[in-house]
Amino acid sequence: MSRLLAAALTVVAATALAVGAALGIVALLDATPDQPNTPLITYEHTTQER
Repeated sequence: MSRLLAAALTVVAATALAVGAALGIVALLDATPDQPNTPLITYEHTTQER
């Protein structure tokens, strides 16, 4: 019976650790600011009159 209890506690601890890690990763991803959407290359438009 003690082996079954140890296995159940191990499963519960591993599940809690996995959920905590997942929540921590999501919190870190939400904490990073979004990068501005600015183009690296810009072309100047010249108006040509015909």
